[in-house]
Amino acid sequence: MDILQQVALASGLAWGSGLRLYAVVFAAGLLGRLGYVDLPASLHILQHTWVLSAAGVMLAIEFFADKIPWVDSLWDTVHSFIRIPAGAVLAAGALGNHDPAVMAAAGILGGTLAAGTHAAKAGSRALINTSPEPFTNIATSFGEETMLAAGLYFVFAHPAIFLVLLLLFVLAIVWLLPKVWRGVRTLLARLRLPAQNPG
Repeated sequence: MDILQQVALASGLAWGSGLRLYAVVFAAGLLGRLGYVDLPASLHILQHTWVLSAAGVMLAIEFFADKIPWVDSLWDTVHSFIRIPAGAVLAAGALGNHDPAVMAAAGILGGTLAAGTHAAKAGSRALINTSPEPFTNIATSFGEETMLAAGLYFVFAHPAIFLVLLLLFVLAIVWLLPKVWRGVRTLLARLRLPAQNPG
């Protein structure tokens, strides 16, 4: 695996962790175990039966939890403490055959990328949950899963294209995040207002 592929793998695993950590772990591990991709030695642990089993169970739970209004936001809140460090660890592991300083830098950048992706997802979902119907949640969830599958395809098959797409995604996140969180703050203020004025 050349350096371009390794950078794409590190970036892709971190980015994907912010969306669907368990899907990323399961997909990468299964593809490696079946011999479709050659993971770095430091990520061979993803191919272990126990890791695949645990990721598969959590993936199944997340698949349904992510499509239920407000349950998805609760799930995202809990996973703020899981997706971001996992993204950092996976990014560092993807560059595990390099100098420890390179691994550390990959971990820092990977954690940041996972945090940005997770924040955009969680904030968007909180705003979508203001809609009374569940169909928007379901459509958004399937859209995220499709985007993740396409992203992982490009990571392994066309790493250079993935990195270009990732750059565009990051620019979109930088533009979008302030607007999303402004909307979340407005939503929280509206929710607080009736509680402060019950009469």
